[in-house]
Amino acid sequence: MDDEDGYFGKSVAATYDDASAGMFAPGVVDPTVDFLARLAGRGRALELGVGTGRIALPLARRGVPVHGIDMSRAMVARLRDKPGGDDVGVTIGDFATTRVDGTFSVAYLVFNTIMNLTTQQAQVDCFRNVAAHLEPGGCFVIEVGIPELRKLPPGQRVVPFHVSPTRWAFDVYDVATQAMSSNYVDVAEGRGNYQSIPFRYVWPAELDLMAQLAGLRLRERWEGWTGEPFTNESHRHVSVWEKPVNEGGEGG
Repeated sequence: MDDEDGYFGKSVAATYDDASAGMFAPGVVDPTVDFLARLAGRGRALELGVGTGRIALPLARRGVPVHGIDMSRAMVARLRDKPGGDDVGVTIGDFATTRVDGTFSVAYLVFNTIMNLTTQQAQVDCFRNVAAHLEPGGCFVIEVGIPELRKLPPGQRVVPFHVSPTRWAFDVYDVATQAMSSNYVDVAEGRGNYQSIPFRYVWPAELDLMAQLAGLRLRERWEGWTGEPFTNESHRHVSVWEKPVNEGGEGG
């Protein structure tokens, strides 16, 4: 992408909240904030990919100091325009490598944002970056979907997830490389607009190994933010890795 904001430039930022309206519903946001506030305790929270502040703003309203990292100035500008937007500190940069001052009791990546890092190395770098920011006993939380490869019969690479007279949306998988993309075709006034956003899907066990490389260890894993058990039929997971309090070296 030539845009300095990556795939979340002005045109995407302008409609992001409306396009993702379901994720802004209190029934989605409140359990997420409850979970993160409990882990933060009296400490600070670091959100990677803070975006327009869907989680950062209500978490800050709970009294948790929140700092965010995001590449998109356009998305951050939307955050700033909201009530309380100036209360959330933001550093512009790639959250896989960008460092900020201080330490945090919790860092988090929600709504599949870990997959915005499109190489395994970048995802590994992200874990190491988080580990460097966490205080001993601090936690790293990721919410991410399970790749829907069970929906792919032999020879098929495409999984549709929305079909209507004015919008088609589908994921394309490359199982050899774990590359995927989400693709959208929107039709308005007889004209179509196509957008494709690349991702790299990642398995729970792979994330656990990345955590281990960064000196973190798995503390808990759930299907969702309210503690539903993670099972073979789960479509997503909320995982928490902890930085040990009594070990030295990287991540310790």
